[in-house]
Amino acid sequence: MIRSPHKVAAVSAWIVGAALIAVTLPAGAASAESDRSARTLTVSAQPRAGALAASLSPGERSALLSAAEAGAARTAAALQLGAQEKLQPRSVLKDADGTVHTRYERTYAGLPVLGGDLVVHTGPDGAITGVNKATEGPVAVASTTPARSADSAKSLAVGRAEAVGAKEAKADSARSVIWAATGTPVLAWETVVGGLQPDGTPNALHVVTDATTGEKLFEYQAIETGTGTGQYNGQVTIGTTKSGTSWTMTDGGRGNHKTYDLNGGTSGTGTLYTDPDDVWGTGQQSNRQTAGVDAAYGAQATWDYYKDVHGRSGIKGDGVGAYSRVHYGNAYVNAFWDDSCFCMTYGDGSANNNPLTSLDVAAHEMSHGVTAATAKLVYSGESGGLNEATSDIMAAAVEFHVNSAADPGDYLVGEKINIFGDGKPLRYMDKPSKDGKSKDSWYSGIGSIDVHYSSGPANHWFYLASEGSGPKVVNGVSYDSPTADNQPVTPIGRDAAERIWYRALSTYMTSTTNYAAARTATLQAAADLYGANSATYINTANAWAGIAVGSRIANGVSVTNPGTQNSVVDKAASLQVQATSTNPGALSYAATGLPAGLSINASTGLISGTPTALGSSSVTVTVTDTAGSTSTATFTWNVVSAITTFENTADVQIPDHGAAVYSDIPVSGMSGNAPGTLKVDVDIKHTWRGDLTVDLVAPDGTAYRLKDANISDSADDVVATYTVNASSETANGTWRLKVQDMYSFDTGYINGWKLTF
Repeated sequence: MIRSPHKVAAVSAWIVGAALIAVTLPAGAASAESDRSARTLTVSAQPRAGALAASLSPGERSALLSAAEAGAARTAAALQLGAQEKLQPRSVLKDADGTVHTRYERTYAGLPVLGGDLVVHTGPDGAITGVNKATEGPVAVASTTPARSADSAKSLAVGRAEAVGAKEAKADSARSVIWAATGTPVLAWETVVGGLQPDGTPNALHVVTDATTGEKLFEYQAIETGTGTGQYNGQVTIGTTKSGTSWTMTDGGRGNHKTYDLNGGTSGTGTLYTDPDDVWGTGQQSNRQTAGVDAAYGAQATWDYYKDVHGRSGIKGDGVGAYSRVHYGNAYVNAFWDDSCFCMTYGDGSANNNPLTSLDVAAHEMSHGVTAATAKLVYSGESGGLNEATSDIMAAAVEFHVNSAADPGDYLVGEKINIFGDGKPLRYMDKPSKDGKSKDSWYSGIGSIDVHYSSGPANHWFYLASEGSGPKVVNGVSYDSPTADNQPVTPIGRDAAERIWYRALSTYMTSTTNYAAARTATLQAAADLYGANSATYINTANAWAGIAVGSRIANGVSVTNPGTQNSVVDKAASLQVQATSTNPGALSYAATGLPAGLSINASTGLISGTPTALGSSSVTVTVTDTAGSTSTATFTWNVVSAITTFENTADVQIPDHGAAVYSDIPVSGMSGNAPGTLKVDVDIKHTWRGDLTVDLVAPDGTAYRLKDANISDSADDVVATYTVNASSETANGTWRLKVQDMYSFDTGYINGWKLTF
């Protein structure tokens, strides 16, 4: 069945209309240091030489891919894939120490497996040392014969495109695939709908439908947006090639990258720029070559950055240049990357006065191509936000690498193109929420918003990792970056942050990587480059904690606070203290304030025993490592006469895309307030749990959010236990579970829920 228009993957483009209007930086922002170029920042350690990319010639790269293809069956067997699963190598990287990282696509019974991609890491001896998978579970379906026709899939896909305003929508073909990116793998149709998006951007909407039920499973947009004198870069040198008695805008030193004038067209390549004297543009928008100079220079600067810093030769790493097209359409206020043509395209902006050919826009678009050639992050949900953030991060890196007086490096996005005529950037990396839409930190529903806004936390991570928290001035721009936990972040330096993000993207991320997995990937990259538990590694993690992803790592011992504990008097109780250290060797544990009858094992950190008296205790656990470093955690331990549970098992139907419904639990016989660790067990049956918001409502009407809606979460049912700090609420009274279905076409009911005090 056709799903709600609300369940649509975000349209991928450089901007999304006026919704991206930003606000200015606060006037007179304080500076913690004198104005300086951020290029002077140094990393806490030099990257480990063996983990840096080895320079591969086209022949060496081809040989590695050929070897991977020849050994694909052995690799599949080593990974214990099923008999009908095969691997197809897509790209390969090699470290200076001989470690090889090979990306594979997967097939099942000859069908492509969407969400089946993986990266296999092999040591210099050829032995597999690790693997990163887009999906961990087995891939298998009962049948590869579709019950629904390709035409039905095309019809649904075209309807989805038209529902979001596509023009001239047409599905030329549908291919049979295995959908494995979410939930249990199923046989599916993947349809690509062409035409134009509402703003004139070419359309490449991928719609995946269940080949048995006809149900839409997923959709995403594949068009990713985001000496001459240019309008933005001033007088620069660009690569050109002599042809007869004239020159063409063909960069022979960078894979023969070409720049074309579309002359207001929306298809084809247009006309290759040609000039009789090899002097291009005037710096004025009225000269048609000017936009071409900026586009060619942006492509050149981006190529040089990836080559100089990361050892990558071209977008795909194969030494082949992409191409650029300028003057697209009429007053087109956007720019986009299209992997199918391996090209970048730029509009001329409102009233054709502000071409979107600034340096960071060019680098942003080309970096979409790098993402497509590496992790291939799906342009929807959390992976879509990370895809968009990657382009913003690398665009900032390119600006700093160029270090141009005409466009100094900064942590602002699109500040030169002046889309709305107000002189404001599109996005801010130090505090993304300054644009009015982007998010500063991760939260459980981040995957349900537009990818240009869900990119905010990753952009914020890059700024914190590069520059740290708090006020400062970099290249004349004032910044003041907050953190989610209100704790300071020590910078690792921009050079280290760039290297870590690129290695994580190219070596460990997959198509389905979300924010939690991105943290894991960057920490592995930091360990590769700078050493596990190095200062760089620790502060990489702490920058993630600054955007509410994962916990902080202390330099030395780190203890996880277990939170309030509740035990019943005269009944056995236990708690394992969790602690780690960056120093080698065993840890020792001690505790004060334990309830009578409990004790801690000094070697293992296990608290156990039988509490013998009622009451509340403040417990402090201290952990010490072999270097003498210590850390503590303080928490409350309540010993009660009984732990009381109240339950409602009556079914409550949840209306489809309707008003909220409630299930009530009257509580009586309790004394005082509810605990700080009130347990809420929820059992909701629903065919698309991402539709639902769930709240606990206290007797006084205070609502505690348990679950946000998330349109990309297509799994069934909400069966979970939530812990709520309800210590400010009176225990007795009527507690309510509030559930609301936010989107259409999926239904369910509250099967039951309970409260444990």
